[in-house]
Amino acid sequence: MPLLPIALGLGLFVSHQQVSSFLVLNEASQILPNWAWAAFTYLGNGWGLFAITFPLLIFAPRALSAGIFAGALTAVISSILKPLLSLPRPSGVLAEGSFFRFGDMLLSNSMPSGHTLTAFAVATAIFFCAKQTLRTPLLLLFLLAILVGISRSALGVHWLSDVLVAAGLGFWCGLIGAYLADKIPRKQLLANGWWPRFIALGGLITIYILLNTSLDFAENQYLQNLGVMLIFLTLIVFGLRQKTSA
Repeated sequence: MPLLPIALGLGLFVSHQQVSSFLVLNEASQILPNWAWAAFTYLGNGWGLFAITFPLLIFAPRALSAGIFAGALTAVISSILKPLLSLPRPSGVLAEGSFFRFGDMLLSNSMPSGHTLTAFAVATAIFFCAKQTLRTPLLLLFLLAILVGISRSALGVHWLSDVLVAAGLGFWCGLIGAYLADKIPRKQLLANGWWPRFIALGGLITIYILLNTSLDFAENQYLQNLGVMLIFLTLIVFGLRQKTSA
């Protein structure tokens, strides 16, 4: 499965169809308002996605661990491939006003789309960590990941080829994340284990970031506030479980 979107993305790139495909998607996606696409983009931001999935620390710590491993891997891949390829973004090629753009003008380091990469990696990791009986409803995660990818072209910051390649790479990252999480001993996933406590510390750091930084768009501040609430409530329950799991 990961090979298909990668092949399609590279096909658009080498056949010089990435401009035309981007313009079609960019125009068609304007059926939704800017705030909606900005919200979908938030689901591909590492900090924002960690906050939204943070309650899994209580309900499914292995799945959250898989998402963390997958997300960390995407950060490494993105930091290597983006400067290595150093491909221009739509604003670096197309004339201003020839397409819709929302937010800051980004000119370089286009492929792969980091938000799409993260969204597909975490969706895949959580999906393959779940029991077979839960996987059908969890297919919704991939729909959300697709919308994250579309949002990057809808907002005018990534080519469709960037999104497709990122989706395929993200799928592989998610599989690796799920594999690594499966190796964690069950005892280490209890609330008093060092690994869940380390994740809880990451939650505190994320609260600070969400309260003091604007992620992607100021329009997403309400989602950042929601993330802070989710982390805070989860940490309260996590703290109460320290005694019961001792």
